[in-house]
Amino acid sequence: MAHESTKAVVVATIVNAILTVLKFAAGLATHSPSMMNEATHSLMDTANQTLLYFGLVAGSKPADKDYAFGHGQKRYLWNLWGAIGLFSIGAGLGLAHAWHSYHTLGTEEIPTSLTLFGWNISAISLSFTVLAIALMLDGYSLYVAAKEFLQRMRDDGKTNPISYIGQSDDPTLVAVVLEDVVAVLGVVLAAIGIGLAYWFDNQLWDIVFSVAIALMLGVIGFFLGRVNMRYLTDVRDPQAEATFAQVVREHREVERYHDLRSIIVDEDHTVLVAEVELREEVMIPGLQSLIVEYENRYLDMVPGNRRKDQKVVEYCRARAAAQATIERIETVIEELAAELRARAPRVSHVTIEVEGIATPPNPDVSDTAYA
Repeated sequence: MAHESTKAVVVATIVNAILTVLKFAAGLATHSPSMMNEATHSLMDTANQTLLYFGLVAGSKPADKDYAFGHGQKRYLWNLWGAIGLFSIGAGLGLAHAWHSYHTLGTEEIPTSLTLFGWNISAISLSFTVLAIALMLDGYSLYVAAKEFLQRMRDDGKTNPISYIGQSDDPTLVAVVLEDVVAVLGVVLAAIGIGLAYWFDNQLWDIVFSVAIALMLGVIGFFLGRVNMRYLTDVRDPQAEATFAQVVREHREVERYHDLRSIIVDEDHTVLVAEVELREEVMIPGLQSLIVEYENRYLDMVPGNRRKDQKVVEYCRARAAAQATIERIETVIEELAAELRARAPRVSHVTIEVEGIATPPNPDVSDTAYA
């Protein structure tokens, strides 16, 4: 998963770096507010996706003495910084430039043609050529990211891409997809604004659509910041908890669970803790035979002349009871943890405590006792 996210981030970063240069060159040459805001948009996307890449690298480090569950949450922190930059700098600069363009409207001469490498080209032709290149490159970047996003969605059994954006456990991939979608929309808005300004010979159209591009950046930055804040505040993993509940229901030696909690560390690691009570009518019969087996084994280790010593017999019996009980409890815990991991592989750390043996179940109590 991380490999595919990295691929999407790298492709998007390269594409946006190229487009930043092209759009700034076109914007400075044509004095188009929409083109300049698109250039700012691509610049901020390049910076943000660079931060996303740093987050992927930092988050891939394994657990160590300072980070018991790995460095996975660092990617959310890097993503958050990128979202803040996109919201504050990207949207802020865009609105500031639109405001400046509005106040200087009619005071600056807008070029209608340019000389490029000895060729005379109209400003509108240059703008639309750059936007056409941007549409193709942004479209390819969106294709790479959307392909991985949709595959993740299908793997998780979901069918609605819109709702899955808020449910996905990989904010890095979500960020790339949304930024690429907004990049394509931004190119379309810029083309409309530049086209209407040319058609009506009124630069106000260009300014209005540049404001729309800046506001769109702000909205997407706010949304991405909210998504990453959610994961930085130890969000629960409802799928893992539901899976554990089902595992408990199916285990013949467990009566009920409670105090079930989970924390999503990152997209590949969830920590789950719970307490369970064992089923008396199933545990006791099997436990008794195991105690007798251990008692006989311990007595065989005692010299023959002391095997009838009451204190020795009591000691062996007590130790056998303790050993058999601990061993059976450990087996139940291992069975629960193994089955949970088999059904929910991202649950990397499981802590299950056995609170004791449950009171014999009341036949009138429904399955809600498990809740």
